[in-house]
Amino acid sequence: MFWPMFAIALGFLGLAVLGVLAVRVFVEAQRLGRQVADSAHRINRAAEDLERAAASTARAVDGL
Repeated sequence: MFWPMFAIALGFLGLAVLGVLAVRVFVEAQRLGRQVADSAHRINRAAEDLERAAASTARAVDGL
């Protein structure tokens, strides 16, 4: 009777460990998603700055 109870206890312990790991993966995936969104925002802002600088340079060259 000991071994079946031991196996059931190990099964529940394994499920608990998998649950904790699933929560950790979910939290890290959300954090990564926020970082990707922030990086995309920074890249878009840099691209807009580059477009403005290119337009300004083009106007300056046309004026020469």
